[in-house]
Amino acid sequence: MIKRALISVYNKDGLLELAQFLKDKGVEIISTGGTYKYLIENKIPATEISKVTGFPEMLDGRVKTLHPIIHAGILARRDVKEHMDTLKEKNITPIDMVVVNLYPFFDKVETDISFDEKVEFIDIGGPTMIRAAAKNFKDVIVLTDVNDYSGIIEDINKNGDVDFSVRRKLAGKVFNLMSAYDASISNFLLEEEYPEYLSLSYKKSSSLRYGENPHQSAAYYVSTTGKAPMKDFKQLNGKELSYNNIKDMDIAWRAVNEFEDIACVGVKHNSPCGAAIGDSVFDAYIKAYECDETSIFGGIVALNRKVDKKTAEEIHKIFLEIVIAPDFDDDALEILKQKKNIRIIKCDVKPNTSFEMAKVDGGILLQSTDNKLTDKMDVVTDKKPTDDELKNLIFAMKVCKYVKSNAIVVVKDFKAIGIGGGQVNRIWPTCQALERAKDGVVLASDAFFPFNDVVKEAAKYGIKSIIQPGGSIRDKDSIEECNKNGISMIFTGIRHFKH
Repeated sequence: MIKRALISVYNKDGLLELAQFLKDKGVEIISTGGTYKYLIENKIPATEISKVTGFPEMLDGRVKTLHPIIHAGILARRDVKEHMDTLKEKNITPIDMVVVNLYPFFDKVETDISFDEKVEFIDIGGPTMIRAAAKNFKDVIVLTDVNDYSGIIEDINKNGDVDFSVRRKLAGKVFNLMSAYDASISNFLLEEEYPEYLSLSYKKSSSLRYGENPHQSAAYYVSTTGKAPMKDFKQLNGKELSYNNIKDMDIAWRAVNEFEDIACVGVKHNSPCGAAIGDSVFDAYIKAYECDETSIFGGIVALNRKVDKKTAEEIHKIFLEIVIAPDFDDDALEILKQKKNIRIIKCDVKPNTSFEMAKVDGGILLQSTDNKLTDKMDVVTDKKPTDDELKNLIFAMKVCKYVKSNAIVVVKDFKAIGIGGGQVNRIWPTCQALERAKDGVVLASDAFFPFNDVVKEAAKYGIKSIIQPGGSIRDKDSIEECNKNGISMIFTGIRHFKH
């Protein structure tokens, strides 16, 4: 039976309904600062915390609930006689419900306020109270989520109390919240690339219909801090996003933003199937589509400029899962929305992640993001690439970064006309990419050539220039084969494995 509730909230959504319900049930309400004033203004009787503790709030409100009378009232176990005798001896009344939500550190840490102001949004009293209540959940109901208010009201109306399973779940939500809250604060203060303990702060954004395959369950979580493309996009049309959609969309958006020029990238199964630079959005899309008209069907298209009507009309001709761009003209949107299921994504946030992670069984691998294209640009052959070939080589390597290893990209006129990757050796994707390309001009590889077979194959198809990291003990063989066939080759010093 609930006789006494402590309420201290920053977010006052739903509070009046809950407080009125408690009042009608004869529950004594004690409260703090702004919450107390809010309740009184709305004609809900409450006792200010300082009247309970006999001690005024101090240090600009930093200290108000941090008092033995409050925490003894929360932590005392009702089934332990010594605890209850102590409360009686000290004239302390038990607290049966704690309703607290925290200072919005998640939001404030990303604003332009000063460092000291951000520190002030680190809540101390709130976490202390809800942790205490959560530990003693058998006797104390703890509410930190406004979405739980209505369920508690319903339970009490129906059963007169809240059963063990609900109390336990509410307590679990406290520690779930605090782990993310503390992680966010830790990351803010530490600013270490690889701290001793990996603290992550993510909040569930949505439940997904299924994961990579229909028999796998899935959910989507987004970071509690910072702006990021896959968190701050707007879906303008279409079905809900799936697990695979989000993964593919991330790759497509990162890849297309490698380019300052007008660009389009098509992605299928988490790897580029087309990429091009154009004089216009329409031109870039047509070129990317022509890279592999078969694979792009049912894929994702990313553009780094606003989509116009002419481009939308062309996109509308085929089936795509997603179109993502910084913006869409109104008439372009009207055309694209004719297909009710196509997911239209507006995203004006540039990729900005500084690290990537992969889950393994029993651990997490963490690494810095692959944000560097080359370390050097050494021409290692007798022949040098022309200026046009050099620009195409750089374009090819930017695409290569996002193709599964072993990655080979063949380019002509800033258009990836042959893409091969995801194989266990280098010659297979080389053959696939060259065969698809037919008449490519330049070739990029994400890693060095262990043998000269790639060069030999490239020569058969008339490749004029090659870019690769270099670093094999047999680099000399590939250089000699290039010289023999009049092919220029550049070593970058950096590989771009993508497993």
